[in-house]
Amino acid sequence: MEHKSVAITVTSGKGGVGKSTTVASVGLALAQLGRQVCVMDTDIGLRKLDLMLGLENRIVYDLIDVIEGTSKLRQSLVRHKEYPTLALLPAAQTRYKEEVSPAQVKQLVDELRPEFEFILIDSPAGIEGGFRNAIAPADRAILVVNPEIPSVRDSDRVIGLLESADLEQIDLIVNRVQPGMVKDGDMLSVERVQNHLAINLLGIVPEDRRIIRSSNTGEPVVLDEKSLAGRAFNNIARRINGEEVPYLDLEETSLINRIKRIFHIA
Repeated sequence: MEHKSVAITVTSGKGGVGKSTTVASVGLALAQLGRQVCVMDTDIGLRKLDLMLGLENRIVYDLIDVIEGTSKLRQSLVRHKEYPTLALLPAAQTRYKEEVSPAQVKQLVDELRPEFEFILIDSPAGIEGGFRNAIAPADRAILVVNPEIPSVRDSDRVIGLLESADLEQIDLIVNRVQPGMVKDGDMLSVERVQNHLAINLLGIVPEDRRIIRSSNTGEPVVLDEKSLAGRAFNNIARRINGEEVPYLDLEETSLINRIKRIFHIA
């Protein structure tokens, strides 16, 4: 079946905002929708996407092996056992970002396009060489931001670099939102973040302790039916898939969760 392949780089202005969690969760959610998906880890030397998908023990070859010709591209893809339309191209763990060029990553993605409808690229933190490798093949970008001033300020610079790279679309995910802190004025609201960055809002993801458990078990949070963050990532995947899905009402769900905790049913 013919399809148009879309390469989406998931990036941020600073580390630790939840890029890899986003790539693993949205990638798996798209695969659950029946899409052919490849998630690519370009954080060479610090890979973790394999851990978040529970695929760390199945890696034989990696991205640099393909570029250097040690392995074929198909040999290096790790298919998810339960969701075979999802494949991982892992980063090398013992090499350096400087060993890869933007042109090489672009060529690699071009080779993936005939087989995959969505190629999600996990960008390393910072705006140096690794960042440039990650955005070189991208058709679109998703900027992951935490609702705090340092994260928002760093994102301004990233938006400028993405625009200068002529990306067709830059979307925003505000991650780790805590409605109570927003209400108390201790955290930026989603509206303030969006107004400051002035890019399209793709999703709002609440802070969720279940994400820590999912990272440690290798089961993306979208598989946890009780997880509010999992619902948010599923909704983001459906929007990427072309559906119109309303945003979660975090104030309402936050109140419901507090009541559940009081009665020990969550």
